[in-house]
Amino acid sequence: MRRCIFFFSSLIMLLIFVSFSGLSSDTTVPRTLKVNEPTEVLFPKNKTVLAPTLETPPFLGSTFHGFKEALAFKESSGNYFATNTLGYLGKYQFGINTLELMGVFNSSVFLNDPILQEKAFETNIARNKWIMRRDIKKFVGKRIKGVEITESGMLAAAHLAGPGNVMKYLRSYGKINFKDAYGSTIVNYLKKFSGYDISLVLPKRNPKV
Repeated sequence: MRRCIFFFSSLIMLLIFVSFSGLSSDTTVPRTLKVNEPTEVLFPKNKTVLAPTLETPPFLGSTFHGFKEALAFKESSGNYFATNTLGYLGKYQFGINTLELMGVFNSSVFLNDPILQEKAFETNIARNKWIMRRDIKKFVGKRIKGVEITESGMLAAAHLAGPGNVMKYLRSYGKINFKDAYGSTIVNYLKKFSGYDISLVLPKRNPKV
C-alpha cells in the first residue's frame, strides 16, 4: 500500500514539473500593467532641499533674529568664545572701547557670558539707531553707487565701522569709505545685510546693558 502511495505521489510531482517546464520564459506584460510615461518623483530637481554646509549661515528669514545671526556668522561663524588677531571679542566681535560705552568693562567676563553678549548686541543696535536716526530717515530707500540703502544695511555697517564712519560715507555719497584690517568695507555690509526688519529694536540714547 505504501509503495502505491509513494508511486502516485511521485507521478503527480513529475506531471506538475513537466507542465511548468512547458511554459515560455518570454512572458508578455499585460497592457494594464505597462508603464508608458515617467512617474513624478517626490522632489523635483529644482525643489530638492539641500543639506546646509558650514560655508553658509542658517537662513532664518528677514527678521531681527535672522539679521543678528547672519551678522554673527560673518563676524565669528557664530562662536561666542572667538577672539580675533586684533582683540575683538565674542560672537559679534566687539571691541572693548565699544563695550565700555555700554557699561561692560571686563573682557573675560564678557567673552564667557553668551547672554551678556546677546544683550550687548541689542543694546549697541539701539545706540546706533539713535545716533544715526536722522540719516536713517534721510537715506533709506536711496541708492549710492548702485547700492540701495536700508536700515539694516546701515546698522550692520555701523557694527563694522562705527556709526560716525557710516554717516560720513552716506553724506559724501560714497566718496569717503572705510575698510577694516581684513578688507571688509561699508559697501560690503550695506549690500550683504540689506532688507532685514530691525523694527523690533527701538533707538535709545546712551543705553546700558
